[in-house]
Amino acid sequence: MQKILVANRGEIALRIMRTIRKMGLKSVAVYSEADRKSPHVLFADEAVCLGPAPSGQSYLNGDKIIAFARQLGVDGIHPGYGFLSENAEFAQKVEDADITFIGPSPEAMRIMGSKLAAKESVKKYNIPMVPGIDRAIDDVNLAIEVADKIGYPVLIKASAGGGGKGMRIVEKADDMQEQMERAISEARSSFGDGSVFIEKYVSSPRHIEVQVVADKFGNIIHGFERECSIQRRHQKVVEETPSAIITPELREKIGDAAVLVAKSCNYTSTGTVEFLLDDKMNFYFLEMNTRLQVEHPVSEMITGLDLVEQQIRIASGLTLGFTQEDMVLNGHAIELRVYAEDPLNNFLPSIGTLTRYEKPTGEGIRVDDGYEEGMTIPIYYDPMIAKLVVHGKTRTEAIQKMLRAIKDYKIEGVATTLPFGTFVFEHEAFFSGRFDTHFVKNYYTPEKIKEKQKNNAEIAAIAALKYWVEKQKMLNPVEHKSTSWKRRLAH
Repeated sequence: MQKILVANRGEIALRIMRTIRKMGLKSVAVYSEADRKSPHVLFADEAVCLGPAPSGQSYLNGDKIIAFARQLGVDGIHPGYGFLSENAEFAQKVEDADITFIGPSPEAMRIMGSKLAAKESVKKYNIPMVPGIDRAIDDVNLAIEVADKIGYPVLIKASAGGGGKGMRIVEKADDMQEQMERAISEARSSFGDGSVFIEKYVSSPRHIEVQVVADKFGNIIHGFERECSIQRRHQKVVEETPSAIITPELREKIGDAAVLVAKSCNYTSTGTVEFLLDDKMNFYFLEMNTRLQVEHPVSEMITGLDLVEQQIRIASGLTLGFTQEDMVLNGHAIELRVYAEDPLNNFLPSIGTLTRYEKPTGEGIRVDDGYEEGMTIPIYYDPMIAKLVVHGKTRTEAIQKMLRAIKDYKIEGVATTLPFGTFVFEHEAFFSGRFDTHFVKNYYTPEKIKEKQKNNAEIAAIAALKYWVEKQKMLNPVEHKSTSWKRRLAH
């Protein structure tokens, strides 16, 4: 491969292009009219405009992307994450155009793209799964029968879903019909597929995922687990590796299970196998994400791998240059997703212009972003500004480094999740490792941040007043009594 088109935007496009350049290859950027002056466009060797700002007319226009790739003599297309990254039809079209898709095979994407097909695929390896129905349904009465059989609470999940859409927790039978109808409707509008499946709801769960890397010759390794339990609206905000509660024995078991999941669908490239961990330390297969994850930098920091480079090497037909025995945990890494969202207003998007934008720097601090001061956060796309990532020798060191980095990250013009990050990393539940996916529900309220901001403002005001008083003492002239010389001058 000599030239790679990155079919994405913002921070992930820029992050991928940096590796492409490091490998001595050429990059092609695609952009919408809203992103014409974005850093990823300026960084690329070539760039083409896909069309108007709405993603349906730009970043989701797979046919247009492929046409440009052929026109520019592109060898490979990297989809990043989001948009077309898990679209098996797009991956197939790329291959049909004699261009290398930098990711897994379309078939592996199809299998793992359906939660039910994924569960069927991994059955032969006896990987633990949450009790539930083994097929998709859209029959409300059947759903009620299943729920009665496995016992409440139950979880309704869209078969083709993700990001919390089409998902409902049902505590009692009386609510089942209404929640099923809502889940089916939301799944149909979001994914064009209203089928859902029912499974036992795991109370107090932790979200543990495992990074896997697989070449085309059957070599598969895992890059250890990531803890992703700090979420809002079923979407991750904070990720770390390793997990604070995973023992070496459990790490080996869950890592081996992840490798078997990849093996079950002949997976190649990088991917992530997700598990639920209950309060008794039992883990259950959840799903597989057939792409690069937003939180991949934490795995890179503790393994030393460049996962984008591995994707490109694997797509080029090269074997892995390492084995599982070469994988060694090095320290601790934490990531905070910095969104243009207001944590004081239910994490609603905060659209505006970055009137001030200064990134933290220092050893063990990494910022993957796609914005600069003066740029506007567009309304058309995910409101992520950056991924703030830190690495320390220990978890405690990493937490302290993250708190300092948040303090040094100066963003003005939009509300961000930085204050929420400070709340999380200062909280005893996080520091002790005793938390689950209900962290936000159990501990967080906007009033807690407002109270802290008020206290900080009062402390700052007192400090400023003290400073002003001390300066006044220094600047006030010394008053002298009248002298005879002055009196003579007056006469």
